[in-house]
Amino acid sequence: MSSAITSFKLFRPDSPLRNAVGIFVLTTLFYFVGAELRLVEALSLFWPLNGVMAGVFARYAYLNRLHYYAVSYVAMLTYDAVTTSWGIASVVINLSNMVFIVIVALLVIRDKRLLKGRPDPINALRLFNYCLIAAVFCALLGAFGSVGIDSKAFWPLFADWFSEQFSTGVLIVPCMLTVKMPQRLIPSLPAPEKCLPVLALIISVVASVVIGGAGSLAFPLPALIWCAVRYSLPATCLLTFLTGAVEVILVANSIINIAVATPLSTPLMFSARLGIATMAICPVMVSVSVAAINSLIKQVSLRADFDFLTHVYSRSGLYEALKHEEAHRHPRYLTVMLLDIDYFKSINDNYGHECGDRVLATFAQKVQKVVGEEGMVARMGGEEFAVVVNSGDARKGIELAERIRVSIANHPFIWRQQTLFITVSIGLGSGKSESWQLTEVFTRLMAEADDYLYRSKKAGRNRTSARLSDDLIVAEPESGT
Repeated sequence: MSSAITSFKLFRPDSPLRNAVGIFVLTTLFYFVGAELRLVEALSLFWPLNGVMAGVFARYAYLNRLHYYAVSYVAMLTYDAVTTSWGIASVVINLSNMVFIVIVALLVIRDKRLLKGRPDPINALRLFNYCLIAAVFCALLGAFGSVGIDSKAFWPLFADWFSEQFSTGVLIVPCMLTVKMPQRLIPSLPAPEKCLPVLALIISVVASVVIGGAGSLAFPLPALIWCAVRYSLPATCLLTFLTGAVEVILVANSIINIAVATPLSTPLMFSARLGIATMAICPVMVSVSVAAINSLIKQVSLRADFDFLTHVYSRSGLYEALKHEEAHRHPRYLTVMLLDIDYFKSINDNYGHECGDRVLATFAQKVQKVVGEEGMVARMGGEEFAVVVNSGDARKGIELAERIRVSIANHPFIWRQQTLFITVSIGLGSGKSESWQLTEVFTRLMAEADDYLYRSKKAGRNRTSARLSDDLIVAEPESGT
């Protein structure tokens, strides 16, 4: 069931009919929701359609075609033709809706193309500005079209249209751009401490109702910022949208009384919407900033733990991996290998450092391929590498080391139509280790492996040397070359 949920897609690049039907259905659905929330004939208390469709067209770039926009526009006209008697005014009013949708969608797509999907706190501020620009043009056209069906003058209508489009756009578009299909039909219950930001958010909204006044609209802001720090960007956008929508509805129905001594009027609604929209962008920016910081920390961590050239562990990364293993693994028999590419300096001297870098990268890949999932490979510095495996006993460790040595010797390296034969000297250290002393045992075995690596080099290189017992040294002769 969960795989069916995650694999479902309302829109597909290769299904134009499916896309058109999906756009028509979504437009009709959210037009119905907005129509049910109308305060006056043409103005809705909360008009989600434009924000939803702008998010859809921005999220799926392949929907940005004239015929798909036309489908959405026709759906609006069809709904009005069935449910209202506006006549030609419906053409202008719904055209204003399309103006908002098209402006926001095109500007967001332009941002995505320029930023290439990177999380960017400035991008959240740009989205705020894009909704502002789109709301101005939408309000100009919408107010003009509404004059004939409403008793209000142009500028009061403009204020209503602008504040409503701007606030709903700021609340809904970030949510539409980040929302994800749930992994499971019935999600697991979160830990109680993870619910604290949501609980604080609910309490702050209740406080807004109890205390009232214009300042009460900002009460949820600290809780929303707490949510932004603790939760993911999609969750933060969703909570921000729900909070803003609830506040708009509560203000419109005087449940949150922002002017205690006077009845609710359009100027107060205008101010309330703008205040809520301004508040809504703050947690989104904080959440995007947190996502950017986490992404940067992850990149820095990866660069510290892995060698940039060879893509195996760095020295520090290997120690971190071993510390992680201490908490998750059982006792084992550890084999530590030190590998040194023979006469590597001559490769750099004769063929250049670019060739030397290619040799190091290829060497690391071949060693990793032989080791596979049995152990970890790390570059310790220069042309020296380490391999750590749970071998079971010393002889199996030697057998793996020999497979590595023979594999390197039997596969020459090609550099600019020249064939280079590479060999490696290996020293081993082996011993038992409890899980809690893994790094300590590794350090001791590294010293032992370094001693036997020296013996391999002294014996003529291209060898594996190790201790099988307290008084036996094994120096494997050259083979397979």
